Amino acid sequence: MTESIASFPHARIAASADIDDQADIGPGTVIWHLAQVREHAVLGRDCILGRGAYIGPGVTVGHSCKIQNYALIYEPACLEDGVFVGPAVVLTNDTFPRAVNVDGTPKTAEDWDAVGVLVRTGASIGARSVCVAPLTIGRWSLVAAGAVVTRDVPDYALVAGVPARRIGWVGRSGTPLKDEGGGRFVCPITGDAYFERDGALTEEQ
Repeated sequence: MTESIASFPHARIAASADIDDQADIGPGTVIWHLAQVREHAVLGRDCILGRGAYIGPGVTVGHSCKIQNYALIYEPACLEDGVFVGPAVVLTNDTFPRAVNVDGTPKTAEDWDAVGVLVRTGASIGARSVCVAPLTIGRWSLVAAGAVVTRDVPDYALVAGVPARRIGWVGRSGTPLKDEGGGRFVCPITGDAYFERDGALTEEQ
């Protein structure tokens, strides 16, 4: 059960969610049980944040994003509009993680530099994928479930595996494109056409 709360009257937030007063939650956004949104994080309008999901300090989430149960979005990640993040996805922020310094003292925030994942408009990240920062997930791309992404993903790319590699192209519908030869690809759902050149895909004008 979700309801509006005084700090965020235009959003619906479960009573068990932990939302910092310094977060910015857009109108129409729904936040489910046990989710946590840290200080200075921004969620745009009409987002869905699933049960147990975590949004780190200063993370930016655009409009109409869907972040599924127990996904972990660590700062300084940035999600543009229309992004889908599947259950138990992790966006990391530490290239060489350690709990302690070389001298054995516990690491603090001042002992390392956080790096982030940028997820561009319309991209989807499948369940239990891990995106190892720093990297960019391109527009309307699709990361298959269970993938480990260690390098940038091009716009419209379908990537899978450990480490993730491109295995095809997808359109805005998320459906794999049909190769018509000569570098031309067509979406079987929408009929939209795309053209591949030098490892990149663009919409046909």
